[in-house]
Amino acid sequence: MGNKSVLKIQRVRTNLLLALMSAAVLTTVFGSHTFAQSTGASSADNVLKVSPLRTDVTIAAGTSKEVEVTVTNLTASPLTVDPIENDFIAGDENGTPALILNANSYAPTHSLKRFMTPLTDVTIAGDTSKTIDVLITVPKTAQAGGYFGAVRFEPTIAGSGGQVNLSANVASLILLTVPGPAVEKLNLTDFDIQQNNITGAYFQTPKNLSAYIRFQNEGNLQESPFGVVDIKNGNKEVYEANFNVAEPRDVILPDSARHWQIPLEHVGTFGHYTVTATLAYGQDNQTIEITKSFWVIPLYVIIGAIVALLVLIGIIILIIFAIRRRRRRYSTSRRHGFGSQTYRR
Repeated sequence: MGNKSVLKIQRVRTNLLLALMSAAVLTTVFGSHTFAQSTGASSADNVLKVSPLRTDVTIAAGTSKEVEVTVTNLTASPLTVDPIENDFIAGDENGTPALILNANSYAPTHSLKRFMTPLTDVTIAGDTSKTIDVLITVPKTAQAGGYFGAVRFEPTIAGSGGQVNLSANVASLILLTVPGPAVEKLNLTDFDIQQNNITGAYFQTPKNLSAYIRFQNEGNLQESPFGVVDIKNGNKEVYEANFNVAEPRDVILPDSARHWQIPLEHVGTFGHYTVTATLAYGQDNQTIEITKSFWVIPLYVIIGAIVALLVLIGIIILIIFAIRRRRRRYSTSRRHGFGSQTYRR
């Protein structure tokens, strides 16, 4: 990769350090979130919250480690909470996890649930929090790569014989990396310029433009691509956007695809623009660089160009008719002149 791309990746690393410095503040504001809210349940049913939402952990094969998850009882009364281990898979290409809720089912690949020690019920006093230690034991035979699962917490309904309240459950995701010779392979399947989710190369206005990036993970480790996307008008850079640099970075699970849409700003009302994405992923910072160009041509320019073209075509047609008419007159006059000479003889 050229010097320019190296400088861009270095600039992204600087931005990542800045993001890490502000992570403590962001965690205070956004670090806890109820899973019930993300699944559309009414906020009135949210009696629990969990933190962190996601934990990234590395555990070597043949060893164990505990992951701490904090559960908070938002009600004034004590709650008995049932912790449940689940695997999950990619639910869509937006990064939404799909939990496998069947207690006897596992993910077909990359199952973390098989490594998690079952948990017992815990009682949490009103308006207090309790930290749950989730023990993960990775067998010696485990292959290097990524494994993922979740710990879901369901409050039991008082007087129901241990029945759980499904509308109020919360979950904390755990992404495990088993170090070793893992396969890291991301394919950039799409890089397009879109306006209102419609791909094109010509746009009438610069409003709602975005770069559409889609990756397919064909390796066996969750990946977090990052980088920069810049826009140029000729040789002039008009805009630059960081891609997936906020911590924790969005991930693409193995055997799945994920896409992002990056807003393109500071684009003028007319001109030719070039969008370049300089991206990196993996432990060895494998790099990808791709370029796409597009035009912004306002409607009045298009109408003016069509009118000008029609006028030009009309002028050309008139010239052709005038030339043909002149040729016909010239041919007729020559024929008449030649005939009169013959008659005088």
